[in-house]
Amino acid sequence: MRAADVAAALRELPEKRRLEVVDALHDERLADVFQELPESDQHDLLTYLDDDRAADILEAMDPDDAADLLAELPELDKDRLLELMEPDEAEPVRRLMTYAEYTAGGLMTTEPVILLPDATVAEALALVRNPDLPTALATQVFVVRPPQATPTGKFLGTASLQRLLREAPSALVSGLAERDPAALRPNTPITEVTRHLATYDLVAAPVVDENDRLLGAVSVDDVLDHLLPDDWRDIDQVGAPPGDDRG
Repeated sequence: MRAADVAAALRELPEKRRLEVVDALHDERLADVFQELPESDQHDLLTYLDDDRAADILEAMDPDDAADLLAELPELDKDRLLELMEPDEAEPVRRLMTYAEYTAGGLMTTEPVILLPDATVAEALALVRNPDLPTALATQVFVVRPPQATPTGKFLGTASLQRLLREAPSALVSGLAERDPAALRPNTPITEVTRHLATYDLVAAPVVDENDRLLGAVSVDDVLDHLLPDDWRDIDQVGAPPGDDRG
């Protein structure tokens, strides 16, 4: 089952059975399911877990989703869980929590596919084949000067998957990278982010700081999650709330 389907099934279970399933799922799988649950359910289940496992789940989640979840917790709980996380896992989450929610910084992930200029097309294709990579982030790679981890060195541009597939495996990604027409800044509001993605037919877009360092990337699914109503998961496939007979 897809994580979204597991999350939907989990919400339909009686509480006792729901918690039994949560106990039985391994951390990586549970983290995927957490990311598909409404914030209220995430909060309830996180509070059920002991602190060590809760920290492990947060580490396994995408940093932007972990930051959104932690932002809903009381300060003491938030600080305690961040302290229990591995420092290198907690650092990007802390950074994301400094941005306003409905901005490019608040929406972005700090873990797009990032390559240095001397990487080859073959290396890029190997990375985007990763089955754990979100589909939206597998459509392009981001080329930067060292350091490679966000915030990176100078952002050089992106290379789309289609372009990579048309080039020789030995070609360097730096020769294929194209700069976005107008880079997003971390304080860019969600309305402008949406317009940017639509205008240039992008699935994901880089977010850079005033020094042209890559901070992360905003994908179309990140934007949709924030544009849809809070109860969108409760609406059935034909667009009516559960129990509504309208087609």
